[in-house]
Amino acid sequence: MSENNNAINVQAHLHHQYFLGLQLMVAVEKGPSVVGDWIFRLFRKQHNEKFLSSFEKLGLAELPHAVACAKYHVLSNNVGGVGVEFMAETEKKAWLRFRYPRWMYDGPAICGIPVEASRGFLKGWYAQNGVTLKNPRLGFVCVSEDLTGQFGFCGYFKEYDKELSDNERLIFSPKERPPIFNPKKQPLPPDRHWTKERLDKAKRNYAVEFCRNGIIELANTIGERETLDIGKRAARLTGLQQYQRMAQELNCKDGNLLDAAQFLSSVF
Repeated sequence: MSENNNAINVQAHLHHQYFLGLQLMVAVEKGPSVVGDWIFRLFRKQHNEKFLSSFEKLGLAELPHAVACAKYHVLSNNVGGVGVEFMAETEKKAWLRFRYPRWMYDGPAICGIPVEASRGFLKGWYAQNGVTLKNPRLGFVCVSEDLTGQFGFCGYFKEYDKELSDNERLIFSPKERPPIFNPKKQPLPPDRHWTKERLDKAKRNYAVEFCRNGIIELANTIGERETLDIGKRAARLTGLQQYQRMAQELNCKDGNLLDAAQFLSSVF
C-alpha cells in the first residue's frame, strides 16, 4: 500500500474514532435525550445535503422509490466502507440490513451509546426519504435495531396504497424477518463515477463528514460553549489514545516535538 493510501486510512481511522468518542462523551455528560436530538439533527442535515444530489451518481433516479431508497442506503454506506445488504421483495418493498461490526458504534462503543441515537437517525433520515422525494406514500419499517440487543439494524422501505401521516412514515415491526440475502443482486456503484481512488477517499470523507456535521449540529443542540468544551476534550483524548497506532502505520515515532511534526506532515 502506498504512503498516500496509508495517510488516507489513518485520517479515516482518526475521524471515525473521534466521532465514536464524541457520541460517548455526549451520552455520559448530557444524557440519552440530548444524544437523540443531536443525532436527529445530524442525520437530517446530511439527508438534506446529500440525498437527492447522490441519486444520479449512484444510478438510482429511474428506479421505483422503495427500491431506490434501499439501494441508496446500501450504496452510500458501502462507498464509506460500511457493510449493508440489499433485498427487494417487490417494486414497492425493499429491505436493507446492516452487518456487523457496526461502523456507527464500532468496538465496545456499541455497549455505551443509548438507543436514542438509533431513533435519531431513523427519524432524521429514513423517515424523511418519502418527503424529500415528494412521495407521501413512502415509509420505513424498522424490524430490528443494534442498541436494543436485537439482530442488528434492519428494515425496509415500503410504498403504501395511501398517503402517510407524520407518525406513519416510521414504524416498528420487530416480529418480521428479512428475506434471504442474494449477493448476486447486491447493487454496485457505477464505474464511471466511482474509481478505486475515489472509493478510497470516500471512506475517509465519510468519517470526516460525520465529524464536521456532528460538531455543527451539536452546537445547535447544546450551544457553542459546551460543544467547544466537549469537542476539545474528546479530540484530545482520541488523539492521545490513537497516536501510537497511527504513528506505526506511517512509520513515525512516539517521541519528541520533531517526531510529532513528522507525524503531522505525513498524515496530512
